[in-house]
Amino acid sequence: MRVLADRDGVGRRVEEMAAWVDGLRRETPGRAFALVGVRSRGDVIARRVAERLGIPDVGVLDITLYRDDLSEATTQPVVRTTEIDFDLDGRSVVLIDDVLMTGRSVRAALASLMDLGRPRRVWLAVMVDRGLGVRELPIAADFAAMTEDGPGRVKVELTPTDDADRVVLVEDGDR
Repeated sequence: MRVLADRDGVGRRVEEMAAWVDGLRRETPGRAFALVGVRSRGDVIARRVAERLGIPDVGVLDITLYRDDLSEATTQPVVRTTEIDFDLDGRSVVLIDDVLMTGRSVRAALASLMDLGRPRRVWLAVMVDRGLGVRELPIAADFAAMTEDGPGRVKVELTPTDDADRVVLVEDGDR
């Protein structure tokens, strides 16, 4: 296992994402603006960005039932709540996820989001982009805090969901 970003590195990348989001917000003055994080780590990132920028409208999206691999993943899916207590219609939304790999989670998140309303514009921001070599759908991030296109599996760990803030690469053979 190799650490790609420690606590300070994760903090810097959240700051970079916040600066990017702030730029978007300044480009769309007077429009309703919100952050929506994909459960279970995209929501943590979204909350951190919202806190830094004072954005009141931040939501959590559970995509479990929208996944196209649901039947392969488990026989008993754990469905958690989507928590969006604001109107999405006409709103500018930044969708935030931890890792963009195949694009299938983002596809599921967009389908879920569209079932809840019709945003004016949706941007995608991710902590880690795995690169085009593993992409299965034509989906790209508008902002990626870091890119890791090597072999292995990237894990984003964030408190309070995990014990620490870090991004690690779990290589084949690691446990």
